[in-house]
Amino acid sequence: MSRFLNSLLLGAALVAPIAFTPTTLRAEDRKYHDAERNDDHVWNSHEDRAYRIYLKQNHRRYVNFERLKEEDRSAYWAWRHNHDDAALKIDIR
Repeated sequence: MSRFLNSLLLGAALVAPIAFTPTTLRAEDRKYHDAERNDDHVWNSHEDRAYRIYLKQNHRRYVNFERLKEEDRSAYWAWRHNHDDAALKIDIR
């Protein structure tokens, strides 16, 4: 029983730093290429927030950005180039 408890504690100690890492530090950000302007965008929490604002302003239901058609993605990037984080009041901490 003592070995089991020691193994459990060791496992918890090894997993804890990963479990409590803030999501902003994780390498889950995706990159998208905007063909119209030939630039790249990183999809992170700020971009997700801007995307949700875009959907609300355009009276669209939420669809995961990865599943959008290319023409809908292009429309979003065109809108996004005219709406920076400051204009959308997105906190950049």
